[in-house]
Amino acid sequence: MTYVVTDACIRCKYMDCVEVCPVDCFYEGDNMLVINPSECIDCGVCEPECPAEAILPDTESGLEQWLELNNTFAAQWPNITRKREAPADADEWKNVEGKYEKHFSPEPGQGD
Repeated sequence: MTYVVTDACIRCKYMDCVEVCPVDCFYEGDNMLVINPSECIDCGVCEPECPAEAILPDTESGLEQWLELNNTFAAQWPNITRKREAPADADEWKNVEGKYEKHFSPEPGQGD
């Protein structure tokens, strides 16, 4: 089992999860974070820290797409281990549906 970041993170990109991860398995894209499934130790401390509720265990049904996305982009994006401020409009995007189709960016973030 591992945890995955879903589309609820897109345009919110809160970084509370990064701060509590004991193995630094988060990677930063332009407008979301992902978890490297091969580095995640399944401790679960990140899940309750996410204000957008974007982090879920991969044992929940229907998350195959997100497991693949997390795995793919963790290999391409820079590692992030320090919390920074979320985007100024993060709260406005928190409960928006369908963000992946309209707003996902494959571009890397800045990382640490």
